[in-house]
Amino acid sequence: MLACSRSLNSAVVSALRLLRSNQTAVTGQLQRPLSTQTDGEVRIAEILKEKFPAASSLKVVDISGGCGAMYEIHIESSEFKGKRTVQQHQLVNQALKDEIQNMHGLRIFTDVPKH
Repeated sequence: MLACSRSLNSAVVSALRLLRSNQTAVTGQLQRPLSTQTDGEVRIAEILKEKFPAASSLKVVDISGGCGAMYEIHIESSEFKGKRTVQQHQLVNQALKDEIQNMHGLRIFTDVPKH
């Protein structure tokens, strides 16, 4: 938890520097270059791509300042068709059951493609 606290403190300092230099901060999170993902984001995205190969959209964001304690997942897949939201979320939770054990929290947003 100390490492996460340090990471959050570091994120706050970085945010203040960005604001001073008039760069953009988005929804309370620092906007990173598109090519920069944390190891946790990459690992979770790979797991979800494997579990939901029909996913038309997938976004994984570490919302804990980079320490991996909390993630936000947006996933759109035809595999969710006909399932209630709670069932869709249960599928995502099941896919990430090993990863979730090391997390503080997880925000999940699921949808079915609208073609």
